[in-house]
Amino acid sequence: MTKANLASSTSFPDKLSRFAPGVGLLRSYERGWLRPDLLAGLTLAAYLLPAGIGDASLAGLPAQAGIYACLFSGLVFWLFCSSRHTAITVTSAISLLVGSSLGGIAGGDPKRFAALAAGTALLVALIAFVAWLVKAGAIVNFISETVLVGFKAGVALYLAGTQLPKLFGFKGGEGSFWERSGHFFAHLNETNVAALTIGAAALAVLVLGKVLLKNRPVGLFVVVGGIAIGSLIALDARGVKLLGEVPQGLPPLGLPAIHWSDLNDLLPLAIACFMLGAVETAAIGRMFAAKHGGRFESNQEFLGLAASNLAASLGQGFPVSGGMSQSLVNESGGARTPVSSLIAAGVILLVSVFLSGSLRNLPQPVLAAIVLVAVAGLFKVSELRHLWRADRTEFIVAMAALLGVLGSGLLRGVLIGAVISLVQLLRRGSQPHVALLGQIPGTNRFSDLERNPDNRAILGLLIFRIEASLLYFNAEYVRQSVLNRVHSETVKPKLVVIDLSASPRVDLQSADTIRGLADELTASGIGMRVVEARASVRDRLRAEGLDERLGGIDRLGTVAQVVDDFERQQKVGRAAAST
Repeated sequence: MTKANLASSTSFPDKLSRFAPGVGLLRSYERGWLRPDLLAGLTLAAYLLPAGIGDASLAGLPAQAGIYACLFSGLVFWLFCSSRHTAITVTSAISLLVGSSLGGIAGGDPKRFAALAAGTALLVALIAFVAWLVKAGAIVNFISETVLVGFKAGVALYLAGTQLPKLFGFKGGEGSFWERSGHFFAHLNETNVAALTIGAAALAVLVLGKVLLKNRPVGLFVVVGGIAIGSLIALDARGVKLLGEVPQGLPPLGLPAIHWSDLNDLLPLAIACFMLGAVETAAIGRMFAAKHGGRFESNQEFLGLAASNLAASLGQGFPVSGGMSQSLVNESGGARTPVSSLIAAGVILLVSVFLSGSLRNLPQPVLAAIVLVAVAGLFKVSELRHLWRADRTEFIVAMAALLGVLGSGLLRGVLIGAVISLVQLLRRGSQPHVALLGQIPGTNRFSDLERNPDNRAILGLLIFRIEASLLYFNAEYVRQSVLNRVHSETVKPKLVVIDLSASPRVDLQSADTIRGLADELTASGIGMRVVEARASVRDRLRAEGLDERLGGIDRLGTVAQVVDDFERQQKVGRAAAST
């Protein structure tokens, strides 16, 4: 069958599944997945509702804006995401960014403020869609697994710092992890015994449930139990903070009421929100892919962010992204597929329309206990210990990400680690290993003489293997490494051989550097040969006129042949000298 016939025979659902994996998921959905997805969705909804209300307050918006953002984004994100456990939601980082950026533009008008927030979500959707079109998902691959180890540990401590004051029944502090921690310890004398008792009981049930009742809806049981206790006992009279009233009903759908001129003012904020969302969503997806297996498509998440932010904007919400604590709640609730997020959105829809009053008596310490148990698994001492033993440099990268999260927040923590990773990558790329080769005894093969001291060094001949592409930022280091070794020899070598078998690319500047190296060696009475270069490298060197200068560049020349020719010539020379 030809490619054209094959393409024409592909069904529309198959084509749609390439852009919306959720469609393919529904076609292959197994009955056994429904129960865990349903329970996880119910538990996730119970957490998304209060979290959405709280983050809306951080953004300077009414509570319903957070609920609408979670509702409408959740209805579409599951269709486009590649991660099985990532939950789309409003986040504290984006909420704080929105709240601190729109006040001056809105001019004190609450309606305009809400419209600008929805307009920001619309711009985030556009940016994410463009990022998906140009396949920019590869940029998140610069965040290494080592960075994620530190990031996860930092997130665990950071989120724990936000939840402990709620567990103990007093108001938490603001700012970084260290400022929150200082506030927590300074106000321990304000602990509400009733709140701590309820929170500790919920914490104990959740911990025992993870040990004794794995993959059971313990979190949902705790939420329902908390609402029941809050309804039967006047906890607010004892100083226990309850969730409070939840707005009821749905908004009219439509584009936000903003002007074209507003888009230019909102663009910097939208770019920042997109970066926050892209980094955190990718970090969450990669974390779960490493833990549970499966393939994470970072570019696909951009399409998910685009669709969910568009939906949030049309529903009078504000920018959304993958939420770490919400995703952990979803995972710990036993979610098997992204359908759990759809179920959570459906529950929020029902609650918004019919049952919003039932959540008002949910104690805040119970929610804090759910989050604390969810994030506990992120801090893995064993992984940090392994990095310490295996590679101290990688350990420093992880600790930089951890301390960055604690000191500067989630995004900056990841970016600090990513920048350090890039610096390491550039350092390694700019200083590639230049191996001095020797002949493996009894063979016609050559390997690193430093690693294998029993290899035979060839008298009068130095063989170097460049173990990287030769590019403008590392060519000078390679040149200097070769010259340093040549000048350190007690007996001046007669020939230098450069093995380029491990160099897939040579750029223009590097070719010129090779020319300079050959000229410098020739001026010292030392010959130079280049062997085993790949086709594209040979083409580059020939195009720069280096063929004759390097003793002929062809695909047949090998290190072994050059060594044989050199030793043969040396024997001939010695024989001629003896006669």
